[in-house]
Amino acid sequence: MDEQVPGPRPGRQPLTARRLLAEQLQHHREKSGWSLSSLANKAHYDRSDLHKMELGQKLGPEHLVAKLDGLYGTGNTLTLLWRLAKEEHVRDTYRAYMELEASATVLHQYATSTVPGLLQTESYARTLVNTSPIWSQEEVETELTKRLARQERLSEEGAVHYRAILDEACFRRVPTSHIWQDQLAHLAEMADRPNVSLQVLPFTSGLHNLSGANLSLLWQADGSNAAYQESSHTASVVAEAQEVANLRLSYDALRDAALTPGESRTYIQRAVKEHTSCTPPDRT
Repeated sequence: MDEQVPGPRPGRQPLTARRLLAEQLQHHREKSGWSLSSLANKAHYDRSDLHKMELGQKLGPEHLVAKLDGLYGTGNTLTLLWRLAKEEHVRDTYRAYMELEASATVLHQYATSTVPGLLQTESYARTLVNTSPIWSQEEVETELTKRLARQERLSEEGAVHYRAILDEACFRRVPTSHIWQDQLAHLAEMADRPNVSLQVLPFTSGLHNLSGANLSLLWQADGSNAAYQESSHTASVVAEAQEVANLRLSYDALRDAALTPGESRTYIQRAVKEHTSCTPPDRT
């Protein structure tokens, strides 16, 4: 008979992928007759971190979970659960950010390599979303609808006060010519809005400590604030006051190193003219 998968224990959280992974980690360790200290020695990993993984408080690195698969003889079962839990975490974190963005009165962002969603044209957004190898066409359309709807935050009554620092990389890795031309024109238009401030961070500004991920800083009407960091496959909402303050200091340093809003408008307008002059005429 197949071994029965243990269900969630009474009083525990709902059985999410993260919760199931935690349950399975503890189940297989106890089945093997190992203590946490014994497992730590076998896996060459910290005992307290292994304990937090069994409690569902942290996921741990994928390579460790793959090692545990080997120790327990579970094939790649635990690794697959880890990947599901990772995707689940990113989705939940992104949902939490959407709620913060929807109610924010002030929003500051730093974009490392692509134009932020609030500033994207539909064609640029579609091209970017379609680079995902795992999204179905239905998921692509759903994401596009949500992304374009979010842009109303910049134009609706009581619009958010928005600042974006765009790394020069955003202007170097670009889609096809006509899509990029429209995107540049849209950026130039957005930069003229009274509630929008755009700054370009040139490569010549050198190294900085926010290069690893996009950053958003959000302020609410009640004075509370939070931060959101995101890369292509990870995301985290930061609510602890000191951590948010540290990220704000890093953002302020980046803003000081960037071109001023006026210089950035000139940069974008020049890019529009240069790209337009380099675009071959449509022969259709």
